Amino acid sequence: MRFVGIRRTAGGPVEVAELRGAEGGDEIAVVAELDAFWSDPRSHLALGAVGPSFRRTDVVLVPPVLPSARVFCVGLNYARHHAEGSYSGDPLPEFPTIFARWTSSLGVGDGVVEIPADEDGLDWEGEVVAWVGADLASASADDALAAVVGYSTFDDITARGAQKRTSQWTLGKNVEGSGPLGPLVPADEVGDLRDGLRIRTRVNGVTVQDASTDDLIFSVGDTLALISRTVGIRSGDLLATGTPSGVGYARDPRWLLGDGDVVDVEVERLGTLRTTVVRGRPNHSSPPGPPSPVLNER
Repeated sequence: MRFVGIRRTAGGPVEVAELRGAEGGDEIAVVAELDAFWSDPRSHLALGAVGPSFRRTDVVLVPPVLPSARVFCVGLNYARHHAEGSYSGDPLPEFPTIFARWTSSLGVGDGVVEIPADEDGLDWEGEVVAWVGADLASASADDALAAVVGYSTFDDITARGAQKRTSQWTLGKNVEGSGPLGPLVPADEVGDLRDGLRIRTRVNGVTVQDASTDDLIFSVGDTLALISRTVGIRSGDLLATGTPSGVGYARDPRWLLGDGDVVDVEVERLGTLRTTVVRGRPNHSSPPGPPSPVLNER
């Protein structure tokens, strides 16, 4: 089963719907309004569609994300990715590196992401997102993992120039629409990421990332438990679990996504997510000063 967000009309309310048929299937059936779904996601996932059906082309697909949701992200969370970046000589971290995305940066598959005017290009980061379906506070790792109701394919598309200009990653990780999400697949159909799901990223058909989630440094349960000791996690929040090795900035020569490039992220049991990158409009304002030295990269 796969679940998506829809609007029946432009600007209309968001509903959660079941996507029927093979991947890319043409039928969508309503499950519940967005708020109602996240008030009891397990029941709605078990029940499935109860509302009307539509052709996929008759609705607008949107992320099934609450406006108030938090998007927690983990940096440098694959051992081989840690070894390819600017931290390659450092020991593995004791705690995960947590940063955040705004919900406005999220999108859906088959979308288009514009390269900001100040960027040479964008970088790909194929990932898995975990959807939390219960409130968590000072939770154990086991309880935190049990609160996960589903997973999605994700691409944490990154503006490296903006990421490097400051000691924080916020700007580089929040380009409009740069966080496309695939459909939500119920957790019981996916299993434990520690058992290893194959994750691959392709750029214009060329494989650039090919790894397994068993290379994760910090598990979903451990990461959510750590966050919950400081920030109360709510139903509908998301955790982007990190990207494996093979990103563009770490290559020699560096490889960034340019105008017209197509990125596919494929995760075993979750499906394939496609995004097209285009060059945005020129920026005629005064250019920024020179970038700061590289303080950190994901």
